[in-house]
Order: sequence, then structure tokens, then C-alpha cells
Amino acid sequence: MSLLDCFCTSRTQVESLRPEKQSETSIHQHLVDAPAFSHLPPSTRAKDVICSTNVSHYELQVEIGRGFDNLTTVHLARHTPTGTLVTIKITNLENCTDERLKALQKAVILSHFFRHPNITTYWTVFTVGSWLWVISPFMAYGSASQLLKTYFPEGMNETLIRNILFGAVRGLSYLHQNGCIHRSIKASHILISGDGLVTLSGLSHLHSLVKHGQRHRAVYDFPQFSTSVQPWLSPELLRQDLHGYNVKSDIYSVGITACELASGQVPFQDMHRTQMLLQKLKGPPYSPLDVSIFPPSESRMKNSRSGVDSGIGESVLVSSGTHTGNSDRLQTPSSKTFSPAFFSLVQLCLQQDPEKRPSASSLLSHVFFKQPYFEFL
Repeated sequence: MSLLDCFCTSRTQVESLRPEKQSETSIHQHLVDAPAFSHLPPSTRAKDVICSTNVSHYELQVEIGRGFDNLTTVHLARHTPTGTLVTIKITNLENCTDERLKALQKAVILSHFFRHPNITTYWTVFTVGSWLWVISPFMAYGSASQLLKTYFPEGMNETLIRNILFGAVRGLSYLHQNGCIHRSIKASHILISGDGLVTLSGLSHLHSLVKHGQRHRAVYDFPQFSTSVQPWLSPELLRQDLHGYNVKSDIYSVGITACELASGQVPFQDMHRTQMLLQKLKGPPYSPLDVSIFPPSESRMKNSRSGVDSGIGESVLVSSGTHTGNSDRLQTPSSKTFSPAFFSLVQLCLQQDPEKRPSASSLLSHVFFKQPYFEFL
């Protein structure tokens, strides 16, 4: 089967999010009051599978994001025969290098073979001239980074962080069990559907540990990552030495993402790149929580600057283009309390030695994910 063949899987019907009708209370309750949604499969109320490769069957509504280093535009669209809202990623293949083309091909093929509720699904893939169209379910709440920017500029509370991270780590555990390293775990690659389902996107960055039927302990593939992605990358991946890296590299990124969700800021964003690299490569285990969120002797979070989307990944939220005022944001308290379990999770993930980090499957059993959901509201 070629890259341009139609890949169809079961689809999920989700209701569109109308930002003008969503009060601050309603969005918070929807995301927080349904902890099980982070690990439930898609709704069974789906209609027929959308496999149409006829471009006239799709009505583009609005551009809602960009990804793949701005080579891809993300659109909210309507499948006119059924009236279903979908997300369409459109990429001009003529602007892609050979490395980018291989990454796109890999993402399409892997999406076809992966079957997990917490991994983003591609319904249909086809070309229109030199343009690649990828049709996927519409994720009404967009990415976690867009939630931060639009509703939680000072960071999310622990309950919401727990829901989002649990779904993301569950999807990551599935990838690791299948011998794959994601290599781009961050808030903009965590998507949330209208019914609260959390999925991982960004499969174009993925790399397999399996070669010629054998699973290797480490890989030595070091793609040319954008410098803006470096805050999430592990020390061993940045080091690019003979030791290589493995799935534990993703666990480090989970820790950085946890800090991102808690603070509303991209960790290390105010640090010079050279200083950040030295801190990661030579310094002791370092948590952005120690500096960017909490004073060393306190457990309360000070006021921080409003979060900004890093601009990386597939951030898709309809409201991002129409609602950016403070009145539309769900303000969090100026000081928040985070549990010792949350600190423990972050510290474990950010261990300098990858062997000291937990696996994704064992991370799901961490006490942070076992706490009562409303204990720290």
C-alpha cells in the first residue's frame, strides 16, 4: 500500500466547541469533572466511516493552526455529505525536503497500523496535485498548549494536569511497547476531543527501535530538530554521543511537559540556548518547577507571565483566532498548591540518568495518578 492510498479507520463523532457559548465554569467542569475520559476509547455513536478522497466533499471553514515547522496548515472543515466536522492538515509537498517527505510518509503509515484510543487517528490521506491532505477527527478543545494560551495562561491546576498527562502517558506506553520512541512529547502534541478524549499527535517525529526484525536497546538517529524544540528534549538526545538514547528520552519530555502545564510557560524559554544546553548536559537533575514556578522554600506558585504557544506542533483550537482577551480566559488563582506526588513525578521524569527514570507503563502506577481527583482543587 502506497503513501497515497486511502487509510480509513473507525471515526468518532464529536460536537464542535462554540467558544462564544462556553462559560469559564462549563469548560473547566467539562475537562475536570470527567477523569475517566482520558483513557476511554472513542464514542460508539459514530456514523459511517469517512473515507472520501474527493476534495469537493470537504468545505474548509477556517485555518486553526500550523505545524510541521509551518509547512502544514491545519483547517477546521466540514464533510459535506455527512455534515461532520473534521480536521484537515494540508501540506505542499514541493516545499518539503527529502527528510520531511520521509517523516510525512512515516506518520501516515504508522497512523494506519497503530490502534489505540490515545493515539491520533488519520481517517483518510490523499493528494490534490502537489498538496497532501490528511483527514482526521476534529479535536474540539485543540491542543493542551492552546488550552493554556486561551483559558489557563497562569497554568492548570493539578486535577486537570493529571487527566491530560494520564491519557498522554497511556498513549506513550503503547508506543513504547511497540518499540517506538515519540521524540516530541509536549503540550502542543497532546490533543483533546469534545468529549474529553486525550490523544498524542506528532507521529512524524517518531523513530522505531526495531530494525530487521530485532529490537535494539538504543538508537543513534539524530534529526535536525528546530532549536525551539530543545526545551523538551532529553540530555542524552541532545548529547548525540555513542551511547545513543532510548524510550526513556520520552519520559524526560513528559516531565518538561508537566512543568509546562503547571506554569503556563514553555520551560527554559527565558534561558539562553547555550545556558540551557549546559544545564541539561552537565548540571545535576534540574526541574523547571524549582525556578519558574515555586520558590525553593515554598510550595505556592507566584504570579507568572501569561503562557504563550511555542508555535510547534499541531495546535488546533477554533477559539484561538477569535477569543484571546482576558475576559475569555479561565483565570487560575495567583497561588496554587501542588502535591508532593506531583513534585515526585516531575523529579523522577527529569533524572539526568535515563536508567533512573521510570518506564511509561510504571509511570501510570505512580501515586500522582492514584490520588482523589478533587483533593487539590
